This record gives sequence, structure tokens and C-alpha cells, in this order.
Amino acid sequence: MTTDTTPARPAAPGPAPHPDPDPDLAGYALRLGDDALVLCQRLCGWITRAPTIEEDLALSNIALDLLGHARTLLSYSGQRDGTGRGDDDLAYRRTEREFRHVLLVELPDPDFAATVVRQLVFSHYAGLLYTALADCADPVLSGFGARAAAEVEYHRMHAAQWTVRLGRGTTESRRRMTTALDALWPYTDELFEEDGPSSRLDAAGTAVAPARLRDAWQRETAAVLATAGLAVPAPRWRATGGRAGLHTEAFAPLLAEFQSVHRQYPGGTW
Repeated sequence: MTTDTTPARPAAPGPAPHPDPDPDLAGYALRLGDDALVLCQRLCGWITRAPTIEEDLALSNIALDLLGHARTLLSYSGQRDGTGRGDDDLAYRRTEREFRHVLLVELPDPDFAATVVRQLVFSHYAGLLYTALADCADPVLSGFGARAAAEVEYHRMHAAQWTVRLGRGTTESRRRMTTALDALWPYTDELFEEDGPSSRLDAAGTAVAPARLRDAWQRETAAVLATAGLAVPAPRWRATGGRAGLHTEAFAPLLAEFQSVHRQYPGGTW
């Protein structure tokens, strides 16, 4: 056995800072990029472990789409915050408290039903958001929204089909879906939290405040659950904190795994 002793090449420089830094827009893109990046990492955990080979490939392709979304959004965040950091900088060189994704995407998957429910929740939210972003005034977010909405349409269809299949399947599959719905629904409110920066961007037409999407999201997800013969949960509490960098205990080991190669070979590319 031989060992490759070729040293890793230095990492390529990030994108040039935007001539007009905008902290609100940078933070907005960072949040959406973190959502996509962390969910991508969670879905990668199903590779070689999905119920079927076809599903293994489907989840892998969805994760790949999410990675592309994350790269675009994180790169744009680094440009608009004035630092010129690239997507790798923001993915690999931040601590746990610096990530701004919703808690929903970091939760571990106890079973396949939980993954299906999370995909139902997130893909319908993302589809509505990206479709709305396609009409915003910011050219980068608008172009991203148009491309990403087309990709997320498959994610929505995939999640809806599995929701109906499991909801109307066996007694066991229905039980697991009900359990997953009850466990994950309290985390959905955080997707639509309102704050000052997103409200200002929405008022200016530069971006979209997620709160505006709640009613449409409720109608869409309720329609899928009705077809599946499943009830919309009525949670007694709601989760929050992810957008402020406060995460569950599940995120630290996920982040450590994700950043492990970069931390072992900092600045290296192959």
C-alpha cells in the first residue's frame, strides 16, 4: 500500500466583497443557507441506509440540491456582509453558536417516518419561499429563487407521496407517521418567525418575510395530510432559538462530523 504525500493545495480565495454591504441581507441569506446546509447533512445520513435503493438515490439527489442552494446563499452572504468570505469559510469556519438555521433541520431521525414528515414540512415552506423570492428586487436572490423553486418542486412531490404511502399503509407505518407529526410539529413555527431585518427587507421588496407564507403553507400541508388520512397536530408548545444560534444537543456532534476533514486539513483542497 502506498501513501499519497502530496500536500493539499491552499484554498481558493472567496468571492470579492459587494461594493454595497448590507448586514440585513447578509443575515437573511445566511439563515436560508444554513437551513439548506444542515438539512443536507442530515439527509446524507440515509445514504446506504434508506429503505430501498431507489430511495437511497432520491434522498441523495435531494441532499445534492440542498447543497447547491447552501453554496449559493452562503457565498452571497459573505459578499454582502463585507468580508468576502466564501461558502467553505462559512460552512467550515464557524462555531455552533454562529449557525442560524431553524432547529427543525438539525434534529436526528429516529426513523424514516420522521424524515418524511420533516421533508413535508420543509419542502413546502421552501417551495413557497423560493417562488416568492423569484419576484423580489434583489437580482441574486431572484435568480436563486427561480432556480431553486423548480428543484424543490420535486422535493415536495417526493415528501407528499411518501406521506400518503405511509399514512395509508400498515398500522405500524401510520403509527410512526403520527408519532413523527406530534414530535416535529412544534418546530414548524420557527420557520415563520418575524424579525426586524426580514420585515425591512420585505417592505423594500428586496426579500420575502417568511411570516407571509404561513397561511399558504398550512393549507398545502393540511391538504397532503388529509389525503394521507392523518390529522394536523395541535402542539401545546413551540420551539425557538435556532435563528439566534441556540441549538439542541444534537447539533454539536453533527457539526463536528461535518467539519472534521477541514479541521484536520485546514485550508486544504483536493
